[in-house]
Amino acid sequence: MNHSTIMETRALRSQIEGIATLPTIPSVLRTILRVIEDPKISLKEIGSFISSDPVLASRVLKVVNSPIYGFSGRIASVNQALLLLGLNVVRGMLFGVSVFEVMEKSMEGLWAHSLGCAVTARIIAQKKGVEEPEEVSVAALLHDIGKVALHLKFPEEYAEVLARAEAEELFITVAEERHFSVHHARPGAWIAEKWNFPKNLVEMIGYHHQPQLARNVPVQTAIVHLSDIIIRARGFGFAGDRFVPPVQPAAWELLNLSDEEMKSILGEIDEGLVRAEDFLQFDE
Repeated sequence: MNHSTIMETRALRSQIEGIATLPTIPSVLRTILRVIEDPKISLKEIGSFISSDPVLASRVLKVVNSPIYGFSGRIASVNQALLLLGLNVVRGMLFGVSVFEVMEKSMEGLWAHSLGCAVTARIIAQKKGVEEPEEVSVAALLHDIGKVALHLKFPEEYAEVLARAEAEELFITVAEERHFSVHHARPGAWIAEKWNFPKNLVEMIGYHHQPQLARNVPVQTAIVHLSDIIIRARGFGFAGDRFVPPVQPAAWELLNLSDEEMKSILGEIDEGLVRAEDFLQFDE
């Protein structure tokens, strides 16, 4: 990367990190960002904040009882959700539930794609015996927040990127790099860092296209990577292009899934996506 490109990337990062001040940001999202930016915030404080907003509380309970987490209608209160999921997962989930409207404005089908990835990631994480499958699921839900950030800051330019990807039959990552010098994973990681997300979450978001670069949670990052590709192959939602990229060889090595495991995973994913479709219709 030459000097001018480095300077351009730094300038882009500065602009992306300032999106919370944009007038196009919904007020509920702006409020949530102030809450999750505070590293000293407690579960109790977050619970009080959510409970004070009936719309937000309702949305949180819908998501907690959705196929993302697998509790299927068993969580009746915000406090119960917080105790079961923990602070890190709840902070990520809060951003997810507040950003979905922005996701749909950025790109029709992006919320469905993200939800499908979250469902898939939880299934694979459980199959691999990952310690905190919910955190992997949240990372998968938020893996494309960089696309949202680019759209919010540069709406006309990002629309051009999407149009170019379609017209020239490009992967969305290629079209983004041609225009911005980076693709959406970098801005996604910048946003996650800015909002004090846990390092593991930042890494999974930032390297979901390059899991071989992950240092702290390579297996979890490989899970998000594979989930993204499986959901693309399933045609569930829309991620910016209609192509299915190859799975990185390093991801296959890290996950070391047998044919039987993959068969079982794909069967569970099909069931999960049926429930996810019901959830998406219910959420409209």
